[in-house]
Parts: sequence; C-alpha cells; structure tokens
Amino acid sequence: MIRKKNPVKKFFLFYVPMGGLLFFSLFPFVWTLITSLKEHNELFSKNFHYLPNNPTFDNYIMLFQQTNFGDNMLNSFVVAFATSFLSLTISLVAAYAFSRFRFRGRLAIMVSFLTINMCPTVLLLIPLYSIMRTLGILYTPLALILAYSTFTIPFAVWLLTGYINDLSPSLEEAALIDGCTRKQAFFKVVLPLTVPGIIATGSYIFITAWNEFVFAVMFTNQGSRTLPVALQAFVGQFDIEWGLLTAGGVITSIPVVILFMFIQRRLVEGMTSGAVKG
Repeated sequence: MIRKKNPVKKFFLFYVPMGGLLFFSLFPFVWTLITSLKEHNELFSKNFHYLPNNPTFDNYIMLFQQTNFGDNMLNSFVVAFATSFLSLTISLVAAYAFSRFRFRGRLAIMVSFLTINMCPTVLLLIPLYSIMRTLGILYTPLALILAYSTFTIPFAVWLLTGYINDLSPSLEEAALIDGCTRKQAFFKVVLPLTVPGIIATGSYIFITAWNEFVFAVMFTNQGSRTLPVALQAFVGQFDIEWGLLTAGGVITSIPVVILFMFIQRRLVEGMTSGAVKG
C-alpha cells in the first residue's frame, strides 16, 4: 500500500526550516546591498526605512572616484590569482609524489603539513615579517603571495593527495606500457582526471587569498593594499562610512559569486568524488 504524502506536514517540516535557513543566510547580504543604495543623509536619518527612498549609486561612484578602491581591487586580483597558481603548481606535483611513491620521511612530512594548518597563522607574522624585510620585498604583492603560500600549500597537498589516491595506478601503468614516460603519463592521464579536484582546491586557495586580512595588514602599505584592508579603512575612530563600506562589501563579494556560478558543477564533483576510481 502506497502512503500518500501529507503536503501540510511536508510544508512545516521541510519548506519552513529551509526558508528560515535561507533567510538567515541571505539577509546580511541583502541588507548590505540595500544600505549601499541609500543616500548619505538617509543612512543617519531618524526616520528609519528598510528600503531606500531614492535608490542611488552615489556610494559606488564615490568609492572609485574618491578612494583607491580600484587599485586595491587590482592588488587583490593579482595576489589571489598568483597565490592560486603558485600553490596549485607546487601542491599538485607534491601530491603526486606523496600518492605514487614511497620514500623515507613521507609520513612525517605529511603529518607536518597537517600540523601547520592546526597552528594559528598569527604565529607566523613576526618570522615572516623579518624574512620579507631581509629579502627586500616587504609591502609588495610578492610578500603576500609568499605569505599566503605558507598555509595554502600544505592544505592543498592534503586535498590533492586524496584525489590522486582515488585514481587507479593501473591507468598510469597502461600508459607506461604503451610507451609514455612518467612525465607524459602524469600530464595525459593523471592531470585530466584530477581537474575537479584542482578546481575545488583552487577555489579554496583563491577565496582564502581574496578574503585574508591579518597578513594583508602587516605586509602591505597604501600602494599595495588589498580589499579587506581597504574596507577596514572606512571604519574610523569616531565615524563609520556606512555607504562606502557597504558598497565596497558588495563589490568585493561579486567576484566570488561569479566564480561559484561558473565552476559550481566542477566544484561539486571535486568535493564529492574528486576523480575516477579504479
């Protein structure tokens, strides 16, 4: 006997909790967008309104005309993309070595990678600051790229090692029998099958570098600031530029949203399976 589903029960047990969760998750972003469209006088008016009386883009115009927000955004893009490329290149090769070869100290190195991510990144501030100053790259994008790589590479190695472990070694063995070298087997067999894992790992690295704040405060100056530090500058001791702050927050969120829109399918594949299992 087939039991009919009760629509009322489904509404209260599924749609109401999901609607509440969705509202709780999206409300801060919607409120930020609404606030960014309000005029300056309306933001501090006693007659409070949820929706703007006269929606305007003045805050966005002022953000780019009266501040260095455009340069800050360019710095964030350079740092995020460079960190993703450097970390993925090193991590992918290292993960392949950890997955396919057995050598002395392999387990100890993997455990050390794991313990690095257990420590607060703030502990690295003083030694990294000293190293960057000695190398003469302090207050440059290169300083941030190298600083971010210290904690993105270990985590990425762990992720990619798991993806490559899911690949059957027989696929590479078949390529080697057919005349491929180890290098050719890696680029023609392993690399294409690891694309979902690479996308998932690259997304994590990009978002981490895009949103990181502590290192960006220490290793940048007026000319090399990234977006998180630029947004913090709108919070003064006695005043907060709510219009510029919310407008900057909306613009800062756009690249991450677009990134997820384009790689959503690949990202889900990488987080669930990672590769073809043999």
